[in-house]
Amino acid sequence: MKMITRRGLFLIVLIIAFLGGLGFLTYSLITDGHKWVMQPYNTHVYYDGELSAAGKITDCNGRSLAETVDGKREYNDSLTTRKATLHAVGDTKGFISTGVQNVYEARLTGYNIMTGIYSAANGGSNDMELTINADVCDVAYKALADYDAGCIGVVNYKTGDIVCMVSTPSYDVQNKPNDIDTNPNYEGAYMNRLLSGLYTPGSTFKIVTAICAIENMPDVYDRTFECVGEYDPGKGTPIECNAYHGKIDFKDALAKSCNSAFAQLAIELGPEKLAKTAEQLGITSNVNISGDINSQHGRFFLEKGDADDYIGWTGIGQGDTRIPPIVMLRLLGAIANDGKAVSYNIVNSFANQAGKALDLNFTKRETQLIDVDTAQKMKSMLRYNVEEQYGDYNYEGLNLCAKSGTAQIDEINANNTAWFVGFMDDEKHPYAFVVMVEKGNSGSKTAGPIANKVLQALVNE
Repeated sequence: MKMITRRGLFLIVLIIAFLGGLGFLTYSLITDGHKWVMQPYNTHVYYDGELSAAGKITDCNGRSLAETVDGKREYNDSLTTRKATLHAVGDTKGFISTGVQNVYEARLTGYNIMTGIYSAANGGSNDMELTINADVCDVAYKALADYDAGCIGVVNYKTGDIVCMVSTPSYDVQNKPNDIDTNPNYEGAYMNRLLSGLYTPGSTFKIVTAICAIENMPDVYDRTFECVGEYDPGKGTPIECNAYHGKIDFKDALAKSCNSAFAQLAIELGPEKLAKTAEQLGITSNVNISGDINSQHGRFFLEKGDADDYIGWTGIGQGDTRIPPIVMLRLLGAIANDGKAVSYNIVNSFANQAGKALDLNFTKRETQLIDVDTAQKMKSMLRYNVEEQYGDYNYEGLNLCAKSGTAQIDEINANNTAWFVGFMDDEKHPYAFVVMVEKGNSGSKTAGPIANKVLQALVNE
């Protein structure tokens, strides 16, 4: 009798173990089945280690960016377009991890947990239309062609749709260079600099310091600062300015990008308030795109007890702060949109071969990064920058609000990182933008004209 009881208990344990294993296997199939299928050795969707059986990817105007033809992945006929859209689309081996072709490869093949990759094997893959405009991306790529590396991003700050995403250096995905891993001209070619690059922000960070001042110094607009070409905090390294501005107020200090004034503001505000503002504005957060693509986090180092000169340098964007360009793009878009940052999207639509829309489970959200009143004040100041400093005539018809930045990397000016960030204050063309050029010398002289070319192409297409 005891023997039967033991056997019964043993059988019950085996059944429980079996059911537990079956449950775990089922859970794994649901959550990780697409990863099991999308392995380079699966010849149903890969050929020689490269994705081959996937749906068509087009831009917002229906231009083909990638599609499968006779069992092989083919790209746009234009060499410029292939290079311009490389980092948005991605490659077939997954080296460009943030490209849609890699992020959505399982869904592009038509994989689902019920039929696996049956659809892909029988020509039933899914098609994707992106929000980017390939023609505008072409203009952006050509505008960056004279420089070693850089990126351009343009987003509709009302809807969150990304219309331009370009990173250089790039390469021809259809005819990949044999020396891509050894030629210094291709250094970082797999990285989307808009999302994954971390850069010293230079004077674009004065936007953050200005917001902190507006929210913590009620009399900031009534103040004046004396600029003698540098600001000596008393201890440490004097903070050099780009000119002798003399007596200057808050609004002109931003327009003329006065290091002396903003170093003083940063030191008076202190590290805790600056760090809190940077966090609230999303400087230390990543940017999510379409629910599945994530940028790098920004990095901001400032804490209680830091020396005044370090606080001053940080306040003008020359400390240890490192920001992905898309994080700065989100901030400028929020300023334009009454302080609200909308969630970003790069997928316009997704459908099967029968035209039935497929759900990517992406829900658009809004986050109030900045108080409405503060956003309006910053918008006015950024507009003043263009009117009084950069010149509306250089950006004809754009009604631009902007800030340049020239991040000093070493003693050679040519090695400076050039920035130009801002937005169009225009209901018909609600676009925010970021331009970043490595070894670009000057933000206003290098990145500014590039931004103008891209925005003019966008509004006049």
